[in-house]
Amino acid sequence: MARFEGIIPAVTTPFTADDQVDVEALKDNLEKLIEAGVHGFVATGTMGEAGSLTTAERRLVVESVVEAAAGRVPVIVGVSSGSAAQSLVYAADARQAGADAVMCLPPLGYRADPEEVVAFFAAVAECGLPVMAYNNPEASGVDMSAALIERIFNQVEGVVAIKECSGDTRRIPALLHLDGDLEVLVGGDDWALEGFAAGATGWVTGVGVLAPRETVELYDAVLAHELVKARDVYRRMLPVARFDMTPKLVQYFKAAQDAVGFRGGPTRAPRLPLNASEQAALNEALAVLRVGGREVAVSA
Repeated sequence: MARFEGIIPAVTTPFTADDQVDVEALKDNLEKLIEAGVHGFVATGTMGEAGSLTTAERRLVVESVVEAAAGRVPVIVGVSSGSAAQSLVYAADARQAGADAVMCLPPLGYRADPEEVVAFFAAVAECGLPVMAYNNPEASGVDMSAALIERIFNQVEGVVAIKECSGDTRRIPALLHLDGDLEVLVGGDDWALEGFAAGATGWVTGVGVLAPRETVELYDAVLAHELVKARDVYRRMLPVARFDMTPKLVQYFKAAQDAVGFRGGPTRAPRLPLNASEQAALNEALAVLRVGGREVAVSA
């Protein structure tokens, strides 16, 4: 039985005007996402600006997400760091808060070789929660091949899933054809339909924080084998979704949240607000999403 099926937004972390974690806005966003039909949350990932949060702030975010979910959907907590020891600190906080699983990149700041990657995940898996390994070569500097992921899955009992974000659609079927019951989730917004069509069980999504109904509609259409409908939804979503694979994904998606009725708000330094041309590009993408007179996100 799959643990991580469907649409799993990687949620943003709203901040107040005085740069504190805005728990009220965070919980308000999450309630709207649940109302839209999403199937889970990832907290303290890249979209959540985890690298800009203190350990105490990360703990507050995780506790708030778990409280907001209230057992209705699973909560997966990003614990990526430069060492297994630090990731285990984050994972311990996640477990104490009541999270369901953790998600982790290979060690940050160091291009680990395969032996080191396996050892790293073996150490992280000691946290006692199910582990979703996360392959994002752009973020970690390490591209975990299907063969390496197979090694991790076979040798590390706690690793049960892989979020695949290499952008290579051939990876999804390669991973699904491995022996065992490894869950494979697509991790890039601009190849979600391809990933689902290949057999991915879930989608850890950025665009889902601003267009949750559309992402759920896409998932449901694929499950129902309604390919024409899925393509139409995907076509409207793609211009916004493509911002996911850019360095400014957080700025784009927070600004988009503000535009459609969620509470995105400012990002933390070193991230700066979108400039005029970037905002114009976002507005054009949102206009495509609204094609046909349909409203998006919370107003759908």
